[in-house]
Amino acid sequence: MYTVIAVSGYKPHEIGVFKEKHEQLPYLKKAIKRKIHEIIEAYGTEWIVTSGQSGIELWAAEAAIELKAEGVAVKVATIAPFFAQEEKYSEPTKELYKHIWEASDFKDFITKRAYEGPEQLRMKNDFIIQKTDALLLVYDETTAGTPKFYEDAALKRQENTNYPILYMSPEDIEDLIREELDDWN
Repeated sequence: MYTVIAVSGYKPHEIGVFKEKHEQLPYLKKAIKRKIHEIIEAYGTEWIVTSGQSGIELWAAEAAIELKAEGVAVKVATIAPFFAQEEKYSEPTKELYKHIWEASDFKDFITKRAYEGPEQLRMKNDFIIQKTDALLLVYDETTAGTPKFYEDAALKRQENTNYPILYMSPEDIEDLIREELDDWN
C-alpha cells in the first residue's frame, strides 16, 4: 500500500511540448490521468504529491484534481521548493499552476524564501522522496532530463528502505493511448 505517492517527470521543453495547444498533449495528459487512477486503485493511494514543476508534475496534479472531481478518493499536495517558482512560467502555465495551487488539499513551500540556488531544488527532491511511500516517474533512461535528479534521490533512499519507483516510459504512454483509442472505437 502506497498511501502517498510523489509524481514527477519531464519539463515540457524536454519532451518537445512548447505550448499548451501541442497536438499530442491531450493524449499525454489522458495517459497520466489513467496511470494515476490505476495506481490509486491498485495501491490504495490517498495523496498525490508534486512540487508544482511545469510539465509532468502540473499535468499529474491536474489529473488528480480531475479524478477527485469525478468522485475518486484522492487528495493533492503541492509542495513548492521556494516562493514564486511560477514567475518564469509562460502565462498558460502560470494559470495552470495557480489553479493547481488553489485546488490542492495541502500546499506549502520547502524553503520559505525566493530562489537562491540549485541547492533548493536538491532539497525539494530529497524532502518529497522522504515524505512519500513511492515515486511515479515519467522517464526514459535514454532521454536525459530533470527526472534523473528525482530518480537519484529515490535510488539513494532505496539504499536504506523499500522505496518503489514506478516508471512510466514513452512506450507505456503509447500503450495507454492505444488502449484508450481502442476503447473509444
